[in-house]
Amino acid sequence: MRNVPWLLLLTTLLLLAACQPAAPTPTESAPPADVPVATAGATVEGAAAPTYSAPLQTRTYQPLAGDVVNPERGFRYSFDTFTPAQENYSTYRLLGTSLVYVGVRLDNYREQDLPQALLDSLDQAFAAVRQGGIKVVLRFQYNEGPWPNSEPDASLEQVLRHIAQLKPVLQKNADVIAWMHAGFIGAWGEWHSSTHGLDRDPAAKRAILEALADALPQRPILLRYPPDLMTLFPEPLTAEQAFSDTFQARLSFHNDCFLSSDTDVGTYSGGSNSRENATRYLSQITQFVPASGETCAVYPPLQACEAAIQEMEKLHWTDLNISYHQQVIKNWKKAGCFEEIQQRLGYRLVLQEATFPSAARPGEALLLSWKLVNEGFASPLNPRLLFVVVDGPTTASLPVSEVDPRTWLPGEHSVNVQVTLPADLPAGEYRLALWLPDPAESLRNDPRYSIRFANAEIWDEAKGLNILGTLQINLQ
Repeated sequence: MRNVPWLLLLTTLLLLAACQPAAPTPTESAPPADVPVATAGATVEGAAAPTYSAPLQTRTYQPLAGDVVNPERGFRYSFDTFTPAQENYSTYRLLGTSLVYVGVRLDNYREQDLPQALLDSLDQAFAAVRQGGIKVVLRFQYNEGPWPNSEPDASLEQVLRHIAQLKPVLQKNADVIAWMHAGFIGAWGEWHSSTHGLDRDPAAKRAILEALADALPQRPILLRYPPDLMTLFPEPLTAEQAFSDTFQARLSFHNDCFLSSDTDVGTYSGGSNSRENATRYLSQITQFVPASGETCAVYPPLQACEAAIQEMEKLHWTDLNISYHQQVIKNWKKAGCFEEIQQRLGYRLVLQEATFPSAARPGEALLLSWKLVNEGFASPLNPRLLFVVVDGPTTASLPVSEVDPRTWLPGEHSVNVQVTLPADLPAGEYRLALWLPDPAESLRNDPRYSIRFANAEIWDEAKGLNILGTLQINLQ
């Protein structure tokens, strides 16, 4: 991992400010002839229709030309230290990212417990991240390499003790942890060259993973090498098993030499871990858990635009270090595909159209349908809430529990929902919106952590709402 050059940050920030794309305007059309008027007794997918008669309106929406800074996706910056006074993390949102990687060094504690001062400093650093409106990709490590003669790591007993000490801090701040690299073992925490032999001890590796899963619930834990995943679970994660918070459903993959040689510098080693076999396995599981990492060397055969994008599509790539390898990033910019990669890392949800009544009465059922396309490499992967919001003389947020945005894999999706309007809703004109906030109470009302559709002229930045159109509430 490499620190961010501050001159590069300043230059990039100035360029971004000067290059914001102009936003097109959504259009509204009359409902097509075959769209029915809602009447009593009609049904949509088994749901009773509203008891009013009102014409349906169908609105179409214009896609956004540029990138969208959305939670838990995209290019990220990288740091080798993590202290509360280190950064104004909101700067990185202005640079176009919602993620930073932080490597927490534990070199001084290989043979002793972590001091309370360190734990307190971590807690304060997470608070600074929260204030900055971003999240972290987290790793703990005992050295900075080098390979093949690595500096020491810690014993299994000490690693497990450290994880137990870290547990309260991790659980308190899980809201701003996107996912966590397994770390701890070997050079750079990358699960090789362990001076205590932990990388060669399957029981030790499993014990560390289980301790991490217990210390940080509901967040993915990413392993460096495919054989560790395939040995634990020879059959890859399925859609039926996904998002269940089981041990298998929590594990995924990070590659710190992505696209950097025929074997990604030893990531793939032949046999059952050949590139073909391993990526087939990884392609299946990364539909449901993240794929993360960085490049580490220039290697044109795999880094050419077409080849790189094809690999990112196959592995559903979610986040990538923009700080390293910088020549690879420069080559993508020169070749003209950097913008596509930037926009497609993780998810990119583009709303195509929505159909809903033009008017309703308090207490009635409201039918709403929309079509979207996910143009990204992956879907939103951490738990995410979905609400239909009516915002006018008052605001009501109506939960839609039967729809899980994590299932919006790349491609087209049609969604039909029904919600019941509050019985005491005042008359007037309302904005009808979709709201996808973070489920953590600490972040739910922070619009920086809500998902924005990649569309022009529908985003309410102050409230984190995607505005579909207007709805008239009538008392009669």
